[in-house]
Amino acid sequence: MNPFIEIGIYVVHTLGSVFLLFVILRFLLQLARADFYNPFSQTVVKVTNPVLLPLRKIIPGFFGIDLASLVLALLVQLVIGELSAVIGHHQLVNPGYVLIMGALGTLKMTTYIVYVCLLVLVVTSFIAPYSTHPALVLVRQLMEPLLRPVQKVIPPMGGLDFSVLFVFMGVTIIQKLLDATAYSVGVIPGLIIGY
Repeated sequence: MNPFIEIGIYVVHTLGSVFLLFVILRFLLQLARADFYNPFSQTVVKVTNPVLLPLRKIIPGFFGIDLASLVLALLVQLVIGELSAVIGHHQLVNPGYVLIMGALGTLKMTTYIVYVCLLVLVVTSFIAPYSTHPALVLVRQLMEPLLRPVQKVIPPMGGLDFSVLFVFMGVTIIQKLLDATAYSVGVIPGLIIGY
């Protein structure tokens, strides 16, 4: 492949991935009711507000779910997919197909975020269990809605919290199901973020 085409796709995917990460984090922050005055939350808000606020005028929330963030995530995937297709193959791809792949890719990226947050929780529970660093506080707030139901069934024992293990297993199972679904719909590797 032409190196300029590879560079173009690399730039689109890198910038798109970073923005998509912020959009998904914005959705998760609102879903978890995390502290929006946390410096990291404020960064996410500042990055996403220019695009998200106008979109919210058209797409309202629904029972506390920020639908505008979900739509924005799909739109970002659509733009990334179409730009990658134009740069790599000099043609557009069926937008409906890209949206389906984008939904799968967005879900997959969300599982990556959860996975990383869980790893951070495990590592910091040994290194700095009582740290009040804003990033760690935010990670704890993001993961609490996932861990709390499991902790009700399997409470921490002897200072060890096994709920993280079961949430890890759940996330891995979801990733495998997403991969199987992506394979069955014929996801084109490298077209969207997450696959």
